[in-house]
Amino acid sequence: MFWKFDLHTTSHIDQLLDREDVTLRELMEEDDVLQECKAQNRRLLLFLSQDHCMQELVSLITTEPPADLEERSRFKFPNIACELLTSDVSIINDKLGGEESLLEMLYHFLEQDPPLNPLLASFFSKTIGNLIARKTEQVITFLKKKEGFIGLVLKHIDASAMMDLLLRLISCVEPAPLRQEVLHWLNEEKLVQRLTELIHTGKDEERQSNASQTLCDIIRLSRDQANQMQENVEADPLLAVLESQESVAGLLKNMFEGERSEASIVNGTQVLLTLLETRRPGLEGLMDLYSQGYERSYTVNSSILNAIEPHLKDFQQLLLDPPKKSAILTTVGVLEQPLGNARLHVARLVAALLQTSAPTICQELCNLATIDLLLDLFFKYSWNNFLHFQVELCVAAILNHPSSEERTSDPQTSIHNALVAHLFQKCRLVQRILDAWEENDKIQAEGGTRRGNMGHLTRIANMVVQNLEKGPVQAQITDLIKELPEDCRGRWESFVDETLRETNRRNTVELVSTHNMHSSSEDDDMESPFPNDLSLQQAFSDYQIQQMTANFVDQFGFNDEEFIFNLTVCVCSQANAAAFEACCKERIRQFDDAEEEEDIWEEKEINYATQAKSRTR
Repeated sequence: MFWKFDLHTTSHIDQLLDREDVTLRELMEEDDVLQECKAQNRRLLLFLSQDHCMQELVSLITTEPPADLEERSRFKFPNIACELLTSDVSIINDKLGGEESLLEMLYHFLEQDPPLNPLLASFFSKTIGNLIARKTEQVITFLKKKEGFIGLVLKHIDASAMMDLLLRLISCVEPAPLRQEVLHWLNEEKLVQRLTELIHTGKDEERQSNASQTLCDIIRLSRDQANQMQENVEADPLLAVLESQESVAGLLKNMFEGERSEASIVNGTQVLLTLLETRRPGLEGLMDLYSQGYERSYTVNSSILNAIEPHLKDFQQLLLDPPKKSAILTTVGVLEQPLGNARLHVARLVAALLQTSAPTICQELCNLATIDLLLDLFFKYSWNNFLHFQVELCVAAILNHPSSEERTSDPQTSIHNALVAHLFQKCRLVQRILDAWEENDKIQAEGGTRRGNMGHLTRIANMVVQNLEKGPVQAQITDLIKELPEDCRGRWESFVDETLRETNRRNTVELVSTHNMHSSSEDDDMESPFPNDLSLQQAFSDYQIQQMTANFVDQFGFNDEEFIFNLTVCVCSQANAAAFEACCKERIRQFDDAEEEEDIWEEKEINYATQAKSRTR
């Protein structure tokens, strides 16, 4: 057996450690130094944990390497030093977290003038982050004594590594009482307010972007952790500030104060969209809007909506007069006035606001005719599918609102009915669908290209038809259709019965033929792991967009025991069937005569010489 042979080879690192004059750099040159460190090579760990070695390792990750070195090898040793310091070995963690002089060396990195070297910043952030997770109390105590710590981190927020450091402080501190203490400390340092101040026209775009992303991540992390905690746990102070009307109003003031810039509008709107999230991004999307009665993971705080409502007119003005952008060349020609990221984010915000069904918001959107304006942009920018999707979400949110029969006591029902009427009367949704379809048919008849928004227009038309047949506002839509001019009503009925039906038929593609497929189970009553009405196409689509989370199997609807592959062999002719059976019998015949075969379990003398000779042939 293998253990009878002494195949152990002495590591070259051990041979180097036998020398009294060995240096840290010599050890770091070895390819297996990280492997030996993580394998708890005691001699190596004792060497690395010496004061002069630890100081050199920290210096490597916080000091800019000489510029005259070859670029390929310039950051070789800083990278190895970072990996050694974050190898999660207790003796190194204890030394680094317990020696204040080493923590001071690390902290001094933040005191440099910006900009920081992005690689060194990532090494620093990774090292401090590891200490926050492993030596929590020591590191938090040290950082809290530094009055300017948060200010220094925000000064370097243009480096994404600083953003990661802040998030580690929020998410990696355990136990819960200590985490709550850290959150209160960060709140006392006015972290949220200081990040919000960075989203301003006069600030650098990279700093604005990272500040916005940090706020978004704080919101999501805080909400997730609040859901996991018990109800009697104290509320997250950072989340409470972020959701307050004062904080949201301050963010909106920064976005629209002075000269408007696309960066501040986009970054600010991203924070608003995160505050308005009713569940984490992932599987939800248009299909969720079409389904009714889904449960929300989070409830939108009314203070957020109260702060946004007075600024809806400012967002409306952005749709009319966006920040100036130069013309761009696209595959379909020159676009003199691009839609722009600012207007796209306004469309996203309107879609999110409509999903809240807040009465005052819906009323103000009606008064401003925002939906009408978004439909104008939908048809004007016929190749911008990002915009088309947001407009489709807006229409879906309006049509899938609970009906008045279900919410008779809700005062917002009449306001929402007014929004539905606004969509069909003021926005002329049906007429626009018909006109755009006829215009597209004319373009294609003349040899032109089908417009890029026709797919989304088809889905919107189907949405209207589905809600006419069965939906929360079926009765109201039916009445609104009857109120259309007679010629328009006739065109709509002809369009639904002929054009739309034919379009849907062409768009319905069967991925595989299922007429020859049958269950391999002998129990016909066994319940399928998939819903009966779920098509193969939808199952595959769900699989594509499914996030690979720990509960992936439960979410998708089957597990290893339930997953059955149905192998169906289709025999097209009797000749093929006969040939197939003959082949199978020929294969089986080779194993039928058991008496002639050698018993593999029979005890017999083994001739190693014969076997060795046969291997050498």
